[in-house]
Amino acid sequence: MRKTLALLALGIIGCAASVSAQDDPIIMTVAGKPVPRSEFVYSFQKNNGEDVIDRKTVDEYVELFANYKRKVQAALDAHLDTLTSYNKEFRQYRDQQILPTLINEADVEAEARRLYDEENNRIGVNGLYDVSNILMHVKQNDSEEVLKRKQMRADSLYNVLVAGADFETIAKQYSEDPGTASNGGRIGQVARGQLLEKFEAAMIALKPGEFSKPVQTEVGFHIIKLNERKSLAPYDSLRNTIMAYIEKRNIRKALAQNRLKNIAQQRNTTEEAVMDMRSDSISAIDQNMKYLIKEYHDGLLLYEISNREVWEKAAKDEKGLEAFWKKNKKKYTWEEPRFKGIAYYTRNAEDIEAVKNCVMGHDFSEWAPLLRNTFNNDSVLRIRVEKGIFKKGTNGIVDREIFGNSEAKVKEKKDFPYTATYGKVLNAPEEMGDVKALVVADYQEIMEKSWIEELKKRYPITVNKEVLATVK
Repeated sequence: MRKTLALLALGIIGCAASVSAQDDPIIMTVAGKPVPRSEFVYSFQKNNGEDVIDRKTVDEYVELFANYKRKVQAALDAHLDTLTSYNKEFRQYRDQQILPTLINEADVEAEARRLYDEENNRIGVNGLYDVSNILMHVKQNDSEEVLKRKQMRADSLYNVLVAGADFETIAKQYSEDPGTASNGGRIGQVARGQLLEKFEAAMIALKPGEFSKPVQTEVGFHIIKLNERKSLAPYDSLRNTIMAYIEKRNIRKALAQNRLKNIAQQRNTTEEAVMDMRSDSISAIDQNMKYLIKEYHDGLLLYEISNREVWEKAAKDEKGLEAFWKKNKKKYTWEEPRFKGIAYYTRNAEDIEAVKNCVMGHDFSEWAPLLRNTFNNDSVLRIRVEKGIFKKGTNGIVDREIFGNSEAKVKEKKDFPYTATYGKVLNAPEEMGDVKALVVADYQEIMEKSWIEELKKRYPITVNKEVLATVK
């Protein structure tokens, strides 16, 4: 069965490709693999929108695109696409696009109708109650004396209402229900099963416009007024509300997942196989979806191979980084001095000196664990510390105590009234660690250029300039 489905999908794709190939000529080949004009156009337009600052011409983009394809090919040659972790992540991205296509708007509409009918059946005729209440609130541990006082207050308000007082006015003045008092006691429309049992029983017994004698529930004494009693509004008037509920509760996704499960069961295959087939069939007729999925596929490969060959490789190459730093020290200068050290808060005055003594004589990279293990190794924090290389304007304590800004604003920290700094002022970086992020970034850029030159030798390209000229 699974093999039959695969052959059917290949048939669809082959047919679509044979039809579209006439209008989609090859714009270039990379390592012998053809790239159709449509793929290049998709990438060029997506990466050269009006919101892009550094927009490229078509000719300029050719080299960028070619290098992108070279890196992806290097990842394929390294078999990174066979990694379990890669395939899992790719499927997650792809399925976010494919899963919603298993249902349509008619399916969502049917679900909205079902939800409406279910609610309508639950409520029944005359099953919606527009109700208000005046509450004398009682806590669970209140004494008998308090209960009697609250009941007497409720009885008094009831008598006032019987004498003709306005319910909303009394609710606003005296009700102890914080959620409804300001609105004249109005709870709004409710159905059976949504309120406290004794409250509901008294509400059901009322006719529209009537109010009850004080009713005691778990939360106090209520005077209940029934404003109106009616059935659920027609579907068309509630449709927008139901649709908003469907979107908020992510019911579309649940419908699609249920459809996926049913298709897999009907075809006696796996959900993964169904998604593969669905992806192939949609890609055959929807070029944008086809290239979006390819973008996920190739983009993840690009990330993985770049991480291995450049980003992580450079960051871990301590010897290479150190040599690069020594060779390019003059490049890493500061326009003004920086403070290398810590700005800290303590609970007790004696810890000011204790912090300095703790880190004195140790390498800067060791300060954080030393302070953590010495002062904050149990449930009670003794100090709060910010460690780094500070320039003016980045830390109030440093600005005030190191750079002499008496008006600097220092953030107060509750229970930590004492502040101090420890470290030294540098006019320029004294070691690579002082500007490591910049050094790593520059070293990665060098490695990237070297890698691209290597890829150019491994994966030559040829460009069909006549086809390229048709791209605008």
